[in-house]
Amino acid sequence: MPRGEKPAGPDGVTLVAEADIVSVSKCTRGEEAPQIEPIIAFYIFLGAHVLAAQFSPIQDCDEVFNYWEPTHYLNHGYGLQTWEYSPEYAIRSWTYTGIHASIVGIWQLFPFSTKATEFYFLRVILAFVCALCETRLYSTIVRTLNPRVAIFFLMVMVFSPGMFHASAAYLPSSFAMYCTMLGLSAFMDWKGGVRTAQGVFWFAFGGLIGWPFGAALMLPFLAEEVLLASMTGQVWDAFLRFIDGGARAFTVLALQLCIDTFFYKKLAVVPFNIVLYNVFSGANKGPNIYGTEPWHFYIRNLLLNFNIWFVLAIVAFPLLLLQHFSRTQSVSRQTLLRGLVFVTPFYFWLGIFTLQPHKEERFMYPAYPALALNAAMSMHILLAYLGSTNPRDIVSKIPPQLKLAFVSIAVLGALDFGVLRIIGMATAYSAPLKVYSPLQHPGVARPGDNVCLGKEWYRFPSSYILPDKVKAKFIKSEFSGLLPGEFSEANIGFGFYPGAWLMPSGMNDENKEDPGKYTDIKHCTFLVDSYFPDTTPSEHEPNYMLDTETWESVKCEPFLNTAQTSTIGRLLWIPDWPIIPERYRRKWGQYCLLHRKDQSVWIPLPFKRPAASPYPDWSLSTTKPLPYRPFRYGPKYNVTMGLRTMHWDDWIELDNQYPKFHALKAQRITERGKKCCHTAPEAFDGACELLEELCDYLPQRYPSLYRKTAVGMDNLVTGETFDIVERPLKEDPMQMAARFVQDDLAIMFERPDGQYYLLAGAILLAGFWRLEDKFGMPLSEIHTSGDVPQFKEKLEKGMLNFFKRVMPDKAVLRNNYFIQVDGELAWSSSIGGEDEEGIGWFTAEKNKKIGWHWFRSERQSLRRLPRSGGVVFTIRTYFHPITEICDEPYVPGRLASAVRSWGDDVSKYKGREQYQDVLLEYLDRKHEEQVANGLDMTKEDEVRSYPY
Repeated sequence: MPRGEKPAGPDGVTLVAEADIVSVSKCTRGEEAPQIEPIIAFYIFLGAHVLAAQFSPIQDCDEVFNYWEPTHYLNHGYGLQTWEYSPEYAIRSWTYTGIHASIVGIWQLFPFSTKATEFYFLRVILAFVCALCETRLYSTIVRTLNPRVAIFFLMVMVFSPGMFHASAAYLPSSFAMYCTMLGLSAFMDWKGGVRTAQGVFWFAFGGLIGWPFGAALMLPFLAEEVLLASMTGQVWDAFLRFIDGGARAFTVLALQLCIDTFFYKKLAVVPFNIVLYNVFSGANKGPNIYGTEPWHFYIRNLLLNFNIWFVLAIVAFPLLLLQHFSRTQSVSRQTLLRGLVFVTPFYFWLGIFTLQPHKEERFMYPAYPALALNAAMSMHILLAYLGSTNPRDIVSKIPPQLKLAFVSIAVLGALDFGVLRIIGMATAYSAPLKVYSPLQHPGVARPGDNVCLGKEWYRFPSSYILPDKVKAKFIKSEFSGLLPGEFSEANIGFGFYPGAWLMPSGMNDENKEDPGKYTDIKHCTFLVDSYFPDTTPSEHEPNYMLDTETWESVKCEPFLNTAQTSTIGRLLWIPDWPIIPERYRRKWGQYCLLHRKDQSVWIPLPFKRPAASPYPDWSLSTTKPLPYRPFRYGPKYNVTMGLRTMHWDDWIELDNQYPKFHALKAQRITERGKKCCHTAPEAFDGACELLEELCDYLPQRYPSLYRKTAVGMDNLVTGETFDIVERPLKEDPMQMAARFVQDDLAIMFERPDGQYYLLAGAILLAGFWRLEDKFGMPLSEIHTSGDVPQFKEKLEKGMLNFFKRVMPDKAVLRNNYFIQVDGELAWSSSIGGEDEEGIGWFTAEKNKKIGWHWFRSERQSLRRLPRSGGVVFTIRTYFHPITEICDEPYVPGRLASAVRSWGDDVSKYKGREQYQDVLLEYLDRKHEEQVANGLDMTKEDEVRSYPY
């Protein structure tokens, strides 16, 4: 090929060589332009967008109610429904939501998936797809234009606040943006042949599945195709390419039609319905009823979201013309046409939507890649001019250092402004994604709870953020438009997804309020509300956060008070540093999840404990106590509740120590009676419910020991018969329950003041505490009266919340341990007599011989009784001589480390001073013996795990 000749395309159309559309300066000509490899660019795009997926606030309630909620319905069978999904209107595509629900469905296959992780997983996938599409367009720019243009394109896409929101947004406009990048890539890249059909397909795919108006961005390229075809005489070939692209688009439309018709149970051409509603709906309907904006709305918005890059995008067209007519060697008209076509889509899009009265930021999303391309081309042209060494150019007389400083300030300033705005938005408005997190904690919320939204309805981040079967409800606020309803949950006799085609009530396309969408606030378990000190409450929007008699705060997050914050504080991240003048600092309100206080009356739940399977090979003679050794290596001892989930089969543990425990309990019942076993009259039903639960569970789990009867159960070993139905019972229900198991038992009940009280107990083998001292006390006082270490600082709040939230289907376990310097299981006489006052470790004999040291471990279960609402403790004690457990591998060394890790408060509580010298010397010696005998310390985790 002769030097300087352009390669020809398959249809005789001359292709454009790199750097012809946008020139390079003479000083860089001949040098290799800086370049970032596409794979590196992909990782940069992906990293930025994954951060957006994690931290970007949801800006538009349409994203939640029109896309997240229908997807939630597909994944979980319930969700909020807007009028757009009513079969009467059908202007939202189930194909689009179905694609995303399928992605979430893949994540649901993993056992560790939760609804909250489903939400973020989908956002990360959207970020991943966006990065792939950007990388495709980036590669095309490198090949078709110039690597430096591609680098500027990358900078715009990564550092612009607009892309921070758009990249991982679950919106059709974002989907159209992804397809725009693929369509631009196809139309721009003529190397290897003209890709008109591919370009038409991608724009059509984004328009049909996503947003129909997004397809308008391909019109400049189609016009170019028609013009070039007429100039070259290749009309038929161009026509065939159009037909090919149209056929691909029609295939997509046909598939979409089938899917949407399946869901709506009627013929539904959703893209047509969208255009019909938005363009031809007539008076009192259409998008304008949701508000209009002045003509300069998008200019202001794009300046905020793209700053200097928007200005550069606007001047791309004149800069291309100026470059063409000022160059020494002018390029062909075809080359100029290509460049102008590349920059035209952004102008075309901006012009169309500026003329529309109803404006929203997301309407610009499809054109963001075109904006970035325009800005990158403009920056490249300007840099080429600034780098000129032509003496006739005034700019050549400016010192290079000054030009470098100017360019650096402009580019770095644009990047810094973008990053500061991104951080500012993420920190100012992230509260709605954070305050719901306590609901995910065990026992905080239960199925059937309502989380109500008043004036904050439009910031709700979707039902994915709520636990399963906890639903969002609306209460009346000052908003008077149409709120979403709920998809029908009919599931018998209606086929698949009946909520998609059953006609909902109260829907209209005129934004008229439907009172049926509201819930009475008395049915709200939780409420999300915001509080700004400068706002004035109203009848429908009182300050719920100040109503502390009704509501308690579960979690609050700061939320920007835009009315009190300066303009610069609203636009950018301003640190709250003392050196920043007060007038420039950001001012904050509170965004809170509230919980109703007046929930003390327990409503019985229909929960039924799963049937227990028989204990494998259980024998009263051979089944040994489980070797609980719930101590960890130091140097730090953590004071926590230490809860873990309990399998229902494992509620009660019996072993070959049962005869000993049973006889000792019977003896103590005879000797001490009500001092050890007592039920308050108000707790009688709960204690009887515990009897029923035990009489149901024990014969299932231990059929060789217990047999269920019509009135209770029989003990097949002792010959005892228990009748739990007769009234009055032969003995206190807790005393009877104590004879069933090796555990001590206690039940806490909530009183109207919201506190939980010990109102039923059988505490026979506790060792260090007496039921008569604690009976009738609230939960906090039980622990503070016993000087439990760090209870107020670390345990009280979590424990109180746990008791309020724990549900019948969520049983938990915990373990603890003590050292005892006598061998008495029921009561440790070393701390004083059981009936004496002023008992404590200070009375114990110090440094008794190691044979007097015993290891006392408790395995506690906690569960809610579904009928009475009482919270049952079972406290099973395991009691072994220290010398016995120290024969086990690893135990001496680990126990010595654990004892040494106790802080002063824990040491005092556990009485370490009375035994530490003898105990630690013995433990260290036994540990050294084990190591000397070949114990491999590196393999401990292979042979044991907590709490064993």
